[in-house]
Amino acid sequence: MPRPAVNVAVKAARAAGNIILRYLNRVEQLSVEEKSRHDYVSEVDRLAEAEIIKELRRAYPDHGVLGEESGQKGKADKVWIIDPLDGTHNYLRGFPHFSVSIGFRDHGDLIYGVVYDPLRDEIFTASKGDGAFLNDRRIRVSKRENLQGAMISTGFPYRQRQHLESQLAMTRALLTEAEDIRRTGSAALDLAYVASGRLDGYFEIGLKPWDMAAGVLLVREAGGQCSDFAGRAGMPESGNIIAGNHFVAAAMAKTIADQATPALLKA
Repeated sequence: MPRPAVNVAVKAARAAGNIILRYLNRVEQLSVEEKSRHDYVSEVDRLAEAEIIKELRRAYPDHGVLGEESGQKGKADKVWIIDPLDGTHNYLRGFPHFSVSIGFRDHGDLIYGVVYDPLRDEIFTASKGDGAFLNDRRIRVSKRENLQGAMISTGFPYRQRQHLESQLAMTRALLTEAEDIRRTGSAALDLAYVASGRLDGYFEIGLKPWDMAAGVLLVREAGGQCSDFAGRAGMPESGNIIAGNHFVAAAMAKTIADQATPALLKA
């Protein structure tokens, strides 16, 4: 049975999803700003985040919030980490792949995670020690034992294009064994898909906490592993992440470490 806090996060994610879907056929009318090169925010991102914060604060007024659009609110040890629309680029182009991501961290430890795909009405949930679920059905990472035949996902670092050559080298090396590599445009869904076995592995450079907090817990509770490019387990402070079951994650870490620059291997 889902924990009460997960139910609150699910309610908040669905409320944000309703806003996202309401504007889906009117994206050309939305106000859009470029926060930095190739990094956009729309009024839907802001409206969805405000709705999530309203629902969370109603239940937990003393908790802190770290939102992609509104930043840090409060200094509490209990913090909700929010990406109201993970896949804004996709959304603004009418590409049907994006999500809402809500994670909860208590004294630095990930406790709850929710990733919601409003288009497919798929809700991925996890609580520390209780497993991971898709629409209340338990999920597990894939059973693949190596990179042979693996389906991997990635994202290209639009915030850190200086690492593009390294990532292309990693991609080339992984494709010598893996079946294929996908680039979907939503880190939260990529991690949820690893947790559910739809993908065997995932790697990306330069993610932010809101991109991966919920997804990291989903993978962990589904029996998988997340690490940085040097293979150190956990949610990487660097934002350089590898995810998969233990066999695939280890094989990816070895291949990626051989291609990564020293800067990418730092914690």
